[in-house]
Amino acid sequence: MDSKEFAAIRKRLAKTQKEVAEVLGTSVKAVHSYEQGWRSIPAHVEKQLLFFLTRQKGGKGSPCWTVTGCEPERKRRCPAWEFQAGDMCWFLSGTLCDKMGASSWDEKMKRCRACAVLDYNTLLGM
Repeated sequence: MDSKEFAAIRKRLAKTQKEVAEVLGTSVKAVHSYEQGWRSIPAHVEKQLLFFLTRQKGGKGSPCWTVTGCEPERKRRCPAWEFQAGDMCWFLSGTLCDKMGASSWDEKMKRCRACAVLDYNTLLGM
């Protein structure tokens, strides 16, 4: 997530910098630094913002295994299926998208941003 995306999400949530700092459990200075691009946005902050945004949207979209046509064997080994969180597969580590797990959060989110389950561009209003 870059600084522009962070700011766009904060605005979609209709939160001030102070309000978003409070829900993220961080300082206003950190939020300001994220939006100015002075600090990189940690994975846990990105996860929380996307969680809030998807819940604001109404949550509970189609499960990932339906959207992607996941094979039964792979589905049974995936945490999204195990915990019945197919609409939040992007939130979980260790999911088996594209027949393999991601080696890092950045790699995972690169895939998730392009996936219809998260629907990233619609979430951001693009």
